Amino acid sequence: MTYFAELKLLHIACATMSLALFLLRGGWMLAESPRLQDRWVRIVPHAVDTVFLVSGIALAAVLQQYPFVHGWLTAKLFGLIAYIILGSIALKRGRTRGLRAGALALAIAVFVYILGVARMKDPASWLAWILA
Repeated sequence: MTYFAELKLLHIACATMSLALFLLRGGWMLAESPRLQDRWVRIVPHAVDTVFLVSGIALAAVLQQYPFVHGWLTAKLFGLIAYIILGSIALKRGRTRGLRAGALALAIAVFVYILGVARMKDPASWLAWILA
C-alpha cells in the first residue's frame, strides 16, 4: 500500500504549519520581538519543515515523478531553494529591517507560487491564471 492520501494530507498540513510559523516569525521580526529567541521558535519550525520535505520526497517517489524529469517538480524544487534563501534573509541574514521586510514579502510570493505549481502541476500555473 502506498499511503498516498495520508502522505498528501501530511504534506498539506506541514505546508500550512510551515507558512503559519514563517508568518508568525516574520511578524515578530518586523516588530523586533524578543520572542524570536524563544527555544521553541528555533526548533519547531525546522522540525515541521523537515517533515514537510520528507513527505514531499515520499510523495514524489509514490507518484514516480521526479525533479529534472517533470517540469512542475523542477519548478517546485527551484522555488523551494529561492524560498529558503529569501526566508533566511528575512529572518536572520538581512542587515536592515527594510531588506528583511522585502525578503519576507518575496518569500511569501514564492511560497504562493509553489502552491500554485503544486495545485496545477504546471510551472506557469499562476501566469496562466493571471493572463486568463
